[in-house]
Amino acid sequence: MSVATENQTRLYGVCDYYDAESLLTADERRVLGRLRTFLDEKARPLLADYWERGEFPDQLAQPLIGLDLMEPAELTGAPGAGRTPARGIYQGFRIFELARTDASLATFYTAQAGLFRTAIRVGASAEQQIEWMPKVIDFSLKGVFSLTEPESGSDIAGGLATTARREAGPDGDTWVLDGAKRWIGGAATADVLAVFARDTADGQVKAFLVDRDAAGVTLEKIHRKTALRMMQNAHITLDGVRVPESMRLHNVDSFRDVAAMLRAMRSDVAWIATGIQAGAFEAALRYVTERKQFGRPVGSFQLVQEKLARMLGNVTSSLSLVVRLTEQQDKGIYRDQDSALAKMQTSLLMRETVALAREVVGGNGITLDTDVARFHADAEAVYSYEGTHEINALIVGRALTGESAFTR
Repeated sequence: MSVATENQTRLYGVCDYYDAESLLTADERRVLGRLRTFLDEKARPLLADYWERGEFPDQLAQPLIGLDLMEPAELTGAPGAGRTPARGIYQGFRIFELARTDASLATFYTAQAGLFRTAIRVGASAEQQIEWMPKVIDFSLKGVFSLTEPESGSDIAGGLATTARREAGPDGDTWVLDGAKRWIGGAATADVLAVFARDTADGQVKAFLVDRDAAGVTLEKIHRKTALRMMQNAHITLDGVRVPESMRLHNVDSFRDVAAMLRAMRSDVAWIATGIQAGAFEAALRYVTERKQFGRPVGSFQLVQEKLARMLGNVTSSLSLVVRLTEQQDKGIYRDQDSALAKMQTSLLMRETVALAREVVGGNGITLDTDVARFHADAEAVYSYEGTHEINALIVGRALTGESAFTR
């Protein structure tokens, strides 16, 4: 019996070779199954055309939100004080499921469920969380994480140039923001932008929820991308944008607080990198079992099987890594080097996996019809965001040696 046949009753089957799925409860699997049905029936048929056009299929947004995936009632109970948060392993597999279908869909959803939610969870005061968090969970307050700048990506800790100037007034203090942000995914459809800026008074980083339509805010779509083409990334200009003190995230007083957010969010990107690998591997496996050359299925050749085995090894290694990281974080263990190692290694293996998938699919691997080309291209964006390979390696190296190799 083939592994594919043996595992057909499992949600993840052959791509989850060591059965990490068994860590999920029956209810968690049912919610993920609901997501799988939506992705297969509603999303997948649209992906190639929208990817080629460089547009996001907006008709998927509300139905996806309506699936109640962030804190599903059947996992957490009814909204209210007694609600139990969804487990990290479920949240990880939710990202994995989205990414094994499409990286832009995963990025779109985690922009709210991961980045923006983490900004509120870590950066907002208790009073602000009471007001905002329920709206974040049900998407009635949509937001994006606006940190990266045109001239600062890897060196954002020291190079962040957007400024915030505090002004006293009769109606309370107001902040005036000036600067620019870049590569902000989903900004055009957000209600607010979580903008990080340097306080001109003390030089420390602060954070603000800025109305997307506020005076002085300009959004420009970034064109001519070769990866994550469906995801709408924006260049944001802030020119004398006024924000009330009540919209400042009161628990963000330095870049140390921003780093705490990044520490939590990098695990989400590691799950995305793992899901992309699974999607590329499954697409390649499907192709080589159907395609024939020299009178035989392509999958019957030794060289192809060796590449399939390497891809599966990469997916299995990555899935094992992110599952263990998630288990540690569920225990409250958050270390920079842990999330950095996971993001670094899963992204590195992702690059090899999507390249091998493209190889075994041959010439058809550069078309969108097999799905492999989409995974192959999108992987390049994921390889770089939330910390490049080198930056994450230096975070791990610093933990290993006690010496910082950063230049500033």
